[in-house]
Amino acid sequence: MKKFLSIMLALVLALGCLAGCGEPASSSTSGDGAATAFRIGGTGPLTGGAAIYGTAVANAAKIAVDEINAKGGIQFELRYEDDAHDAEKAVNAYNILKDWEMQIFMGSVTSAPGVATSAEANADNIFFLTPSGSSTDVLGGVADPLTGTVSIPRKSNVFQICFTDPNQGLASAQYIVDKNLGEKIAVIYKNDDVYSTGIYNSFAAKAAELNLNIVSTTTFTTDSQTDFSVQIAAAKDAGADLIFLPMYYDAASLILTQADAIGYAPKFFGVDGMDGILAVEGFDTALAEGVMLLTPFAADAEDEATQNFVAKYEAAYGETPNQFAADAYDTVYAIAAALEKAGATPDMTASQLCDVLVAQFTSADFAVDGLTGASMTWSATGEVSKAPKGMMIQDGKYVSMD
Repeated sequence: MKKFLSIMLALVLALGCLAGCGEPASSSTSGDGAATAFRIGGTGPLTGGAAIYGTAVANAAKIAVDEINAKGGIQFELRYEDDAHDAEKAVNAYNILKDWEMQIFMGSVTSAPGVATSAEANADNIFFLTPSGSSTDVLGGVADPLTGTVSIPRKSNVFQICFTDPNQGLASAQYIVDKNLGEKIAVIYKNDDVYSTGIYNSFAAKAAELNLNIVSTTTFTTDSQTDFSVQIAAAKDAGADLIFLPMYYDAASLILTQADAIGYAPKFFGVDGMDGILAVEGFDTALAEGVMLLTPFAADAEDEATQNFVAKYEAAYGETPNQFAADAYDTVYAIAAALEKAGATPDMTASQLCDVLVAQFTSADFAVDGLTGASMTWSATGEVSKAPKGMMIQDGKYVSMD
């Protein structure tokens, strides 16, 4: 009996080791114990309703790390932890990464978890560069609704490679006017979500400045995001020919489906959270034909860097990468560029690395060319400077409108 129990205990321990999928496969120390690789971590929704985002980020980050490591210079170990798009779980995931002795944090993929983990990283002085946590609350400052500029003081070690929510709202209003996309605009937004409300507030302010004709504004919450009949009817009754949807793809897919069910077919215009709508399980992607959105990445771009990335991603994961994947790829390369420029070494502490990375990202002569922007720079507020691109879904693919 004792022998049987010993065998069972050994099996349990072995399975426990196999289950630790977040653990890196390689060592970050040399034979003499010296650090040889920078430990970079991140949290994101690898399960649940927002998993399209988190999985894309983790996959693309791995591609970037593998490419950088293969060059033989700067070396990375990468570890991603699942936060299921939940702030409390994100903090728990962050603490797991801290116990792993993470030195650099790619932040959280979505905004609400990002707000929570950026506070932790700020307190610990660990450098934070998120690919897609776009709320200004992640940065910790206060955004001007008309300019999108985040005021100081803020979380000084926290940076974004994605557009902030206010800037998405400003750019969307300007784009709709510049392209003359609609005469009567309806807005549906999620009023208990920092991402959606942040975009809406700046959109509404800019729309008023531009005399954009907003004929209907309705909201929903997490608890009510299955039935949009009231919101759709309000837009239809007001004669809206374009509906602005500052939200994630899951709710947007239901709005498109329910609008189609009553024969209402306005134009739909979204933001980066709409990227992923073509992968929603059970959604008729034909309903997304003609949907427009602003994004920094076009998978059909003809430049060599984009084509190489898309080919690698499709070969590895069997699908076309979205904007979240491209932003994550750029995040890893931006961190690598800053480490190299600073002459940083893996034996430095997380706090030491944070200080040198902040100095690089805020310096006037630091710029990064990436898939999502040429000559990207960062302000002292942590915001990135790069140009958005207008995209439209045609024949089940994203096609540039510019």
